[in-house]
Amino acid sequence: MAIDVSRDQHIATVTLNRPEALNAFNSEELEALLSAFMWLREEPGLRCVILTGAGEKSFAAGADIKQMVDLDAQGGYAFGALGHAVANAIERLPQPVIAAVNGYAFGGGCELALACDMRICSENAVFAQPEVKLGIPPGWGGSQRLPRAVGPGMAAELILTGRNVRADEALRIGLVNAVYPIADLLPKARDLAAAIAANSPCAVRAAKAAMSRSFAGNPATGLDTELRLFGAAFATADQKEGMRAFVDKRTPEFV
Repeated sequence: MAIDVSRDQHIATVTLNRPEALNAFNSEELEALLSAFMWLREEPGLRCVILTGAGEKSFAAGADIKQMVDLDAQGGYAFGALGHAVANAIERLPQPVIAAVNGYAFGGGCELALACDMRICSENAVFAQPEVKLGIPPGWGGSQRLPRAVGPGMAAELILTGRNVRADEALRIGLVNAVYPIADLLPKARDLAAAIAANSPCAVRAAKAAMSRSFAGNPATGLDTELRLFGAAFATADQKEGMRAFVDKRTPEFV
């Protein structure tokens, strides 16, 4: 798979570019995506990332079944670990990541979208965790991230039946933030990214880091993390500029 990475000022767009295979993944393609996100971590001045798929049919149709069909337990574990590494790299990127889901997001494709901070989709989007139909459970984080997105009961229904979820239902159950016509999806994703990028990059990173602690299972730890990051923000130039600009009734200039 060609993993295309482009950048417009503070915003990067990562495109899964294998439309002839509905942007499905094998190990080589997962390695390429992992490398892309590891590289983005170090990109200076980057404030937001959009993840999408090439074409209008599929965001990512999941893992390549032809690679998985003959794996033994050790091979299955290794393939799952690589999927976990990619999803974790997306989730742990300091900058927010927006999934712009165009078309199918099945299995691993749905799991990679779940690793993003927020999801928007096109009207033709279809989500599913169909692994149980193939004799396996979700393997790239879906069993953990889907309950956080839609609640444990709905997640159990989707994972244990493997059924498809179309865009309107995805919006209703909170799996996505918004649904747009396919032609408007990327422009709307860029608008959302620009709204994020206009804010203090230090504050945005701190807020993302604090929110990640809300899933750690210990509310006290999350609150302690938030308080520490809140206090530390007052030592940044962004805080000085942001508050001074508010007092002076002007637009802040974050650098």
